Amino acid sequence: MTQQKEKIAKAIDNMRDELLTLSHEIHDHPEIGFEEHQAVGFIRSFLEKHGFEVEVPYCGIETSFKAVKKGKGPGPRIAFLAEYDALRGIGHGCGHNIIATCAVGAFSGLATLMDEYDGEISIIGTPAEEGGAGKVVLLERGAFDETDYALMMHPSGGGSNLVGRGGRAATTIHVTFHGKSAHSSVPANGVNALSAGIHVFNQIDMMRPTFEVQDNINGVILEGGTAANIIPALCRCEFSLRAETMLRIEALIELVKSCVKRAESLTGATAEVTVEPIYAERYPNKPMCEAFKNNMASLGIEMTWPIPGKLYGSSDVGNVSIKIPAIHDYLSITDDDTIQSHSTEYTEAAASPEADEICIKGAKGLAMTALDILECSDFRDEINAYHEAQVPKEYKGKY
Repeated sequence: MTQQKEKIAKAIDNMRDELLTLSHEIHDHPEIGFEEHQAVGFIRSFLEKHGFEVEVPYCGIETSFKAVKKGKGPGPRIAFLAEYDALRGIGHGCGHNIIATCAVGAFSGLATLMDEYDGEISIIGTPAEEGGAGKVVLLERGAFDETDYALMMHPSGGGSNLVGRGGRAATTIHVTFHGKSAHSSVPANGVNALSAGIHVFNQIDMMRPTFEVQDNINGVILEGGTAANIIPALCRCEFSLRAETMLRIEALIELVKSCVKRAESLTGATAEVTVEPIYAERYPNKPMCEAFKNNMASLGIEMTWPIPGKLYGSSDVGNVSIKIPAIHDYLSITDDDTIQSHSTEYTEAAASPEADEICIKGAKGLAMTALDILECSDFRDEINAYHEAQVPKEYKGKY
């Protein structure tokens, strides 16, 4: 570890108690997407206490924020991304309190050295990752137009520390069928909205043998009647779509829409269809991932590359990785492989001593990787060349 990296580590160690307090404050006050007012308040208080000016709201989003530390002159612009939304009914079962704390610690630690370097670092608060595509909204509003590189981490489990893990594209479709109520003894007098919803499910199931390997459509009926002797006048469905790429997601969206149209024609019900923003597939920047891997090794955490072709989840950081080089690497907070993300057990793990340790080491690793970018123009050239070759041509200029 270089002398400069040792300085970063020491600066973060000096903030240890404050950082862990921040993690637990966010953990103990879970808020869903675009409602994370307390979390932003906790982060803002920390940053302002350490002398940073915090812009909030940012890009017109009440629960987004940005703070910047400029160096001695123009140079690379690096952002640490913070997430802090929770899961409805579960709390921080995805450990976003840890993501936020690592970002705050990395930004604050590296800021102590910025007077020695050209460039600038920032921390950007990115709400609503679990639903609402906060980063997509921020991208569309220009939040990353003055950023060259983005870094964040994500907690994992089962002792799995992964760099370069990709993610599938995803979206959610909401379908509401409107029919007409009638007594079940005279069903011809009504229009069964529930039947229309069931038709959509049946059609999708019939088409599954034609799906590509990474395709997945999972749906639920949220509302479909109030009593067995009443023809349902309303049926609300929700479908989660995942696929290898955004282009394939767009094809699956059209598939679901065609199923809805056929259900309308078969039942006489009418439908409203709403499609949420698409979470893009992820393009991890290999040179940046390798640097993070090396930095974590210096902190005592060995990381590995993922198994090719394995099915993974999705995140709106994928959209960011299309615009600029980005990493979103995984650090385990528990060795127990029976504790799965998005569970109450994982919520408990996210406030454990093991999670606290990852808050500190993750912050150090992110800050050290950002330092590598600041210090070496050849490394930046390697990162940029990899990104240029990695992202498909059809996505160029999308954001």
